[in-house]
Amino acid sequence: MTDPVLPLARVTVRSDVREPGAWYWQLPAVAQLRDQGLPLSPVTVLVGENGSGKSTLVEAVARAWQELLTAQVHHWGPRPSAEDTELWRDLWLETAYPRPQGGIWLRAESMHELFASVDQAAFELRAFDGVPLNTRSHGEGFLAFLESRVTERGLWILDEPESALSFRSCLRLLALLQGMTAAGSQVLLATHSPVLASLPGARIYELDASGAHARDWTELELVRDWQAFFDDPARLLHHLLDD
Repeated sequence: MTDPVLPLARVTVRSDVREPGAWYWQLPAVAQLRDQGLPLSPVTVLVGENGSGKSTLVEAVARAWQELLTAQVHHWGPRPSAEDTELWRDLWLETAYPRPQGGIWLRAESMHELFASVDQAAFELRAFDGVPLNTRSHGEGFLAFLESRVTERGLWILDEPESALSFRSCLRLLALLQGMTAAGSQVLLATHSPVLASLPGARIYELDASGAHARDWTELELVRDWQAFFDDPARLLHHLLDD
């Protein structure tokens, strides 16, 4: 039995799947979710190549969670996109009761829309010294928004936040996430960044052609690739240019 104190302890798939022939069931990580479920920790990190299913999974969990929040919760996440799958309808979330209402769902392509909704409300802008989020750099707006909500216990789902952040901003985000989990919140993160994947205490799943596998940070392919590049960038670049 997983930890019932976590906002979200486990994700499983309902037995009465609506679209068993949908394309996303062919992704090994999603097929494994259907067969085995996915236990979560205070910090859960998903890594893997493009197309491995990271975004498909976190988007579905975020939508399923958002549907469980009360109508009074504002700006937890963007409106659903036409590109989102219907996977969320088939998920069963093992949650804490009462369910914490704080946190956020953020992905790079919808940050502008979400921040615009915040910027339109004068009372919301007081939390940001009256400076609209969308007048700041992408990274500064992102971090300012998160910093304004760190005291809210809940579920924080982030999809590739490094796309908005410099190396030093990634370190700042690490500190924010560490503080959130220390205060009882939970983080589910999909990333290509070895920096963000190094969050202390994280349970890391590496998604590949055979499913999702629990890994230590030092075992991750993305960590080995970056280490190999920094050890000898000229060798790798010479190989690519020769090809």
